[in-house]
Amino acid sequence: MDTAVQVSTSVGWREKVAVLSVSGDVDMVTAPQVEQDLAALLEQQPEVLVVDLTEVGFFASAGLTALVAAYKQAEGRTGLRVVATSSATVRPLKVTALDRKIPVFDSVEAALA
Repeated sequence: MDTAVQVSTSVGWREKVAVLSVSGDVDMVTAPQVEQDLAALLEQQPEVLVVDLTEVGFFASAGLTALVAAYKQAEGRTGLRVVATSSATVRPLKVTALDRKIPVFDSVEAALA
């Protein structure tokens, strides 16, 4: 059985704003890692957390669940924003109306503005 993780994350800080860049596929196997990374960042209480999904090729419902968990954890303390540019990431956010709860931007720069 192939247990290779098909997702990677990296964190960048811009003053009190954290940017979590995600690349690869976010599915039921890899979403827990993304959710854990989001939770760990939120524990540091940034003013804003930008989740950059521009390098994500597949975004399953487990990825949406990770974002919802982050949204609940961030509520009232940290502004949560998502960067999504491909149909693989934008469509699930729109279909589930999650884009109405978490602002979606087309670039990290726009999310930081």
